[in-house]
Amino acid sequence: MTGQGKAAASGLTMRRVLMAAAWSAMTGAMFAAGGAQAASDAVTIGVLTDKNSIYAEFGGEGSVVAAKLAIEDHGGKALGKPVTLVSADHQNKADVGLAAVRKWYDVDGVNAVFDVLNSGMALPIQLLAAEKDRLVFVSGANNRDLNGKSCSPHGYTWGYDSYSLSKAVVSGLMKQYGDKARKWFFITLDYAAGHNIEIDSSDVVKANGGEVVGSARYSLGTNDFASILLKAQASGADVIGLATGGRDLQNIIKQAREFGLQQKIATIFMTTTDIQGLGLEMAKGLPMTVDYYWDRDDGSRHFAERFRKIHGKVPTNTQASVYSAVNHYLKAVDKAGTTETKKVIPVLNEMLVNDAFTKDGKIRADGRMMRDMYYAVIKTPQESKAADDFAKIVTVIPADQAFRPASQSECPALQAKPASQTR
Repeated sequence: MTGQGKAAASGLTMRRVLMAAAWSAMTGAMFAAGGAQAASDAVTIGVLTDKNSIYAEFGGEGSVVAAKLAIEDHGGKALGKPVTLVSADHQNKADVGLAAVRKWYDVDGVNAVFDVLNSGMALPIQLLAAEKDRLVFVSGANNRDLNGKSCSPHGYTWGYDSYSLSKAVVSGLMKQYGDKARKWFFITLDYAAGHNIEIDSSDVVKANGGEVVGSARYSLGTNDFASILLKAQASGADVIGLATGGRDLQNIIKQAREFGLQQKIATIFMTTTDIQGLGLEMAKGLPMTVDYYWDRDDGSRHFAERFRKIHGKVPTNTQASVYSAVNHYLKAVDKAGTTETKKVIPVLNEMLVNDAFTKDGKIRADGRMMRDMYYAVIKTPQESKAADDFAKIVTVIPADQAFRPASQSECPALQAKPASQTR
């Protein structure tokens, strides 16, 4: 290594040491002071979600149903008293979501918030949870800073993230099609979720010897994608990666078909609600990476049937993620014997996550719940045997390969741990 390289490495090491020291000081102060939250034997949880906008079918009332099922499975009680559930529609507006959560923490005695389903407000809410000494469990958000430079002992990421989605889909397609998938163009939601997916996907493209030949960003809720699709077509891209989701994704795919571009589309983020919205004829063959698929095994099928009887549909991976997070939190509260955050956190972190959503999941020091991911392909109408028979799982991606390695993280909690504890 050159003298310049040694100096850079030394600087990086010193930066990580300082970050680790800052993290230790923060967590030490929190535990020493006992936090601002008084111990209580009443458990109140909140589900913050999108109830009426583009992600409503993905989370929405289905996330509330999932939380209720978790409470039901816990006997309806924690610490011997009924569990109270509140919910709110954040309308995909950060100020609305933050106001709701602040009231929950300050006035309504909410101990933990679940879902969130919005990458733009996920980080502010995690910061608010730390300020108020409460907890937040994020599902359906792709903000890399949640487990990166802004990680917090008060915040947990329970479902997929931009890294896991990007790595599985992009590397899978490039390995499958070789030079026919070397040039990429991204259509990106101009929002934290879209930005993070594009960044992580671009990194995977380049790591696999490909190149990004262009990108275009659009505003949430755009209806006409003609000009963007024409730009993608003119770029000479082999693959058009969609760094978006929900109804926007469905509209892009429908319009891409009109331009004869459907064979070039790669859905980095695809859900069962998108498949229902498109229909199998239009969605067939598209890639899909999920942390939960309802037809994976007996446990997932049993949960899906219970959920369907109430909600009318099988659960999405975000809804199943909410169920799992609520279930794990209630177990931890009972084991800790209190809702006091400083006493619940260590119990949350040491327990394995076992339920219909995942098996033997582990919580890493950055708040990332580590579990297997699944790479699937959408079935053709001829392959489908039932109304909800959407996809076939092609590959199981082990937890230690699915998520961002600790060595690439800016989270001081990970840098403070020995290497054996951060893989």
